[in-house]
This record gives sequence, C-alpha cells and structure tokens, in this order.
Amino acid sequence: MGIISVERADHLYWIGRYMERVFTTLCTFFDFYDQMIDVDSDAYKRYCEKVAIPDVYGSREVFNQKYLYDKNDPNSVYSNLERAYGNAIVMRDEISSHTLAYVQLALDCLENAADSKAPHYDLQQVIDYIHAFWGCVDDRVEDEEGRNIMKCGKYLERLDLYLRLGYPSRLVEKECSKFLNRLHKVQLNYNKDCEEKLTEIISQGEAGRARYEEALEAIWKFFEVS
Repeated sequence: MGIISVERADHLYWIGRYMERVFTTLCTFFDFYDQMIDVDSDAYKRYCEKVAIPDVYGSREVFNQKYLYDKNDPNSVYSNLERAYGNAIVMRDEISSHTLAYVQLALDCLENAADSKAPHYDLQQVIDYIHAFWGCVDDRVEDEEGRNIMKCGKYLERLDLYLRLGYPSRLVEKECSKFLNRLHKVQLNYNKDCEEKLTEIISQGEAGRARYEEALEAIWKFFEVS
C-alpha cells in the first residue's frame, strides 16, 4: 500500500474503533440484560451512565430494542456497526472484499436479530462474525501499517470502554499495553503528553482507579495535535 494518507489512515482507525465498540458493548449488554431480567429492571440506566450516552429509553424493553437495533439512535449498536461498514467500504481495496464481507454479515445478522425469537443466539453470531473479521484482517490485509492502524483503533476503543465499565485493572493494563505496542509501530501523530498521562495512571493498577476520568480525558485528546 505504501505511505497511507491521513484520510485513509483515519478510515482504518475508525474501522477498528467502531468494530471494537460493537464487540465490547454487545458482550457487556448480555451481562446487563441478565441483571434487568433477574435483579433490577432499571440496570440499563447504569449502563447508559457508564458509557456516557443519554438515557432516552424510559424502560428496559425500549432500551433492549432501540439500543441494539434502532438505525435512528446514533448511540445504538446498529449505528456503530453501520459506521464501521461505511469506513470499510471506502477502504475495500486495502482491507479486501473478504474482510469487508464479515462486516456486512455482522450487519445483516444484527438486522435479522431485531425480529428474532432468540436474539441472544443471533447477537452471538454478530460477535462471532467480528472475531472472523479480525482473523481475516490478519490473513488478508497485506500492509502491516494498515493492520496496525486498525488495531490502534481497536485497542484504544477497548481501553476506553474497559475504563468506563469498571473492568479489572489487570485487564485495563493489558489492553493499554496492546494499544501502545501497536501505536509505536505506526506513523501517526499523537499527543505525547496524553501517552505519558495514560501510562502513569494505568500503571498504578487498582490505585489508579480514582484517576480514571483523567485517563479517559487523555484518550479523548490522544490524537489532538496542535
């Protein structure tokens, strides 16, 4: 592929972020779904608060339907997967038609799940297609720079969500390490102060939890370079 333009690098980065956003939010949704059924019907409100999206749903039934499938909800799983697909279409030549096909399959499966009597089964298929997507990225995307840019997006998104959702600090540290490993292999401009702040906070382990808001702020500003 040679040198990747800023515009195309941006598409690759956001493919990674949106695909991971769908993956991690779906995995987390299952946990909150069980809580809403068995323990607290308002558990979805805590979920919205954690991932910083407005609670425009009003009930668990509306949340379950709109958050997963509503094309008009900008925060829905469907909307995020559609954004991933839009970026992937632009980069079809670079990521290959085979890789793009798994994004399309995941999107089709999500659409079909909206009317399914067994949504858990269909949503698990979406997760499986995302796994297949990343396997295809490793097998079909020949340019190492392109693969690493996508994985920069993937791991930064995962790190963001793990911080928000209260994942164990050992997992947060692991994802931060994966992100920085990919970051140092690509030619992307980023804010070195944000890298230092993020590393400092996360390296503190459990003691750094009190500063997770600072870590999230560093993530937001990571690629803001003056």
